[in-house]
Amino acid sequence: MSKHHRKRQWAPAPERLPDGVHVADDHTHLASVVPFAAEMDREARERGQEPVPVYSVDEMIGQAQAVGVEAFLDVGCELPNLERAVELAEGHPGMVYAGLAIHPNEAVLHGHRGVPGPDGLPVRYRAWHDTPYEDAFARVAELARSHPKQVVAIGETGMDLYRTGSGAEDIQRQAFRDHIALAKELDLPMQIHDRNAHSQVIDTLLADGAPERTVFHSYSGDAAMARVAAEHGWYLSFSGTVSYKGNDGIRQALAIVGPDHIMVETDAPYLSPMPYRGRTNAPYMIPYTLRAMADALDLPLAQVARATRETTHQVYGF
Repeated sequence: MSKHHRKRQWAPAPERLPDGVHVADDHTHLASVVPFAAEMDREARERGQEPVPVYSVDEMIGQAQAVGVEAFLDVGCELPNLERAVELAEGHPGMVYAGLAIHPNEAVLHGHRGVPGPDGLPVRYRAWHDTPYEDAFARVAELARSHPKQVVAIGETGMDLYRTGSGAEDIQRQAFRDHIALAKELDLPMQIHDRNAHSQVIDTLLADGAPERTVFHSYSGDAAMARVAAEHGWYLSFSGTVSYKGNDGIRQALAIVGPDHIMVETDAPYLSPMPYRGRTNAPYMIPYTLRAMADALDLPLAQVARATRETTHQVYGF
């Protein structure tokens, strides 16, 4: 189905997780779901389709709790979203926690207008990109140090050579190294964003020394990369992409690292699991992804769900 004609309605709520089973969404962007859904609603109305409800953050949390999702790691990875993630955590103690970083694509844009340009992809400069990267990163460090109860992870950081060309590789690598050092200094887990940069990310981790708790968010590697992760004790977090056709390598990675090194996430508002790929994602859809993970492992859903919850607690402390 083309983007022009795709369905924009929310996916139906999944069946609730079994009694007594609760999980955590270890990577989401709660506040970003609201404007994303509003845009879907606008497009639907323009095409004469059924309006798309726009839910508040509190409503989304309630919807997720109704199906067994009890905790959320909200990730702020753009300068304007750093405080927002901390504020969400402050407003929902014991339920929402924050992860902070300057996204690798953002690191390229800060203070580097037009240099280097992407490979054929549009650059979306915003007013905050006039802030030098060093100042933006300093804000990450400041908030992480001053809000230890709310900020439980550094991330998402890493490298992404899909939207920025090879000329940006050095900028991204240095930003990644900054975040690695900060995570180790603060003894916090680090979440990695890795897109089209598997070897670069691994090489940097090995050269600098990975934080004790290193997590590949929305794991996109193959079985071979998972074996490297298993060797070094790194964790893999799985999003809706684990359910996509053709992602056999991602599914194989589940068994390679084992139940004690896997977690589950939405990366909402993106990466909705099948059969609802392309619709707005939100934490209530976690059970769909868990089902795909359980099927790939040939294990009961409850067993896989409990494993992800235990790992999330081990890594982040909530």
